[in-house]
Amino acid sequence: MKKPNVVVIYADDLGYGDLSCYGSEEIKTPNLDQLATEGVRFTDWYSNSPVCSPSRASLLTGRYPANAGISEILGSKRGTSGLAENQITIANILKSSGYRTGIFGKWHLGTTNENNPNAHGFDEFFGFHGGCVDYYSHIYYWGQGDGVNPVHDLWNNNEEVWRNGEYLTEVIAQKAVDFIKKDQDQPFFLYLPFNAPHYPMHAPQKYLDKYSHLSPDRQIMAAMITAMDDGIGLVINTLKEMNEYEDTIIFFSSDNGPSTESRNYLDGNEDLYYGGSAGIFRGHKASLFEGGIREPAIISYPSSLPQGKVCKEVGAMMDILPTILELAGIPLPENHLIDGKSIVDMVKNDTGSPHDHLFWEYSGQLAIRNGNWKLVLDGKLDFSRKQADAVHLSNLADDPGERENLSEKHPEIVKELKGNIEKWKKELIGVTNR
Repeated sequence: MKKPNVVVIYADDLGYGDLSCYGSEEIKTPNLDQLATEGVRFTDWYSNSPVCSPSRASLLTGRYPANAGISEILGSKRGTSGLAENQITIANILKSSGYRTGIFGKWHLGTTNENNPNAHGFDEFFGFHGGCVDYYSHIYYWGQGDGVNPVHDLWNNNEEVWRNGEYLTEVIAQKAVDFIKKDQDQPFFLYLPFNAPHYPMHAPQKYLDKYSHLSPDRQIMAAMITAMDDGIGLVINTLKEMNEYEDTIIFFSSDNGPSTESRNYLDGNEDLYYGGSAGIFRGHKASLFEGGIREPAIISYPSSLPQGKVCKEVGAMMDILPTILELAGIPLPENHLIDGKSIVDMVKNDTGSPHDHLFWEYSGQLAIRNGNWKLVLDGKLDFSRKQADAVHLSNLADDPGERENLSEKHPEIVKELKGNIEKWKKELIGVTNR
């Protein structure tokens, strides 16, 4: 019996509040909305990091970022090392189980031959190695590490290719469709990490015209997201046309929350901020408050999982690897340890989250969620602005936006959660190559 196909779609810097199925009244995402009605939409889904590279490392390895060996944003300079060869990815496992594997889009886990996608279980790669590129020239304009010399970054496996003038969101969506159509007798794993809606703020005129009623800052963000949604629709419709949709596991999410980086502003004008919306949540990309790590997420597998369900239990990116393996009936490699847990029972049987606690660390910040309690230590709101309270305790059931600090009212809970964080940190030491 043929095993299910697997499609993992990852957006880049997408805000929790920027999909219509998550409450956006400005941005229309009909294809993701339809995926949600034909699958399971999560309300409390988390990235394992508030920034690109560590989030992607957790998604692909099923491990906390530190255990995957990637805790910070990696550079885009050629020769930058990244995800170690001994880190086993979902592509490695599925390939060894008879899947053909492909990635189309953003990698951001190293630029060397030892760290690129082909070294981590992917048969086919089309996209870029670094953190971002211009959508039309496919050049990384922020330098070879010195902020001066731009570098072209578009590759077909290990061959540099040139598609100047073509909008990258559309190019990688078409590449994904071409991959799906190839060998229909073999199951496939498709990883489709779009660079949208990460800066630079570029979109074709036809998408801008759809949002001509919006202010310039929201217009281009909406256009970029809708272009991505159309690309996702192209993939879904291809699966349906090929009668593969019912037996395909599709997971969609974003690496982290919306960015407030300077390149999301026009001429430094903070009144023209081309950023996404974190909805009701506090914080942005690089923050361990909810706005930086709570993500829109949908999983669909019509032949096996519920349809039209909203799941309010807690899950995280590192759970996707064991979830896919359970659904496909594939065991983990012998003696291989991961941190993620399958969410199949949580989704099918309402058994509750498989996690008693979730932990985060990034750039001096620490955080833990235990039930509805969330503790953030030395938290920031984005890359630059420091949060006033060094200790911030929230009850997410009553205050999902983390506006009220309850640390002085519940010192015993702060003490307990701090102790759990310290224990977790000690367990991480020395096990990054386990």
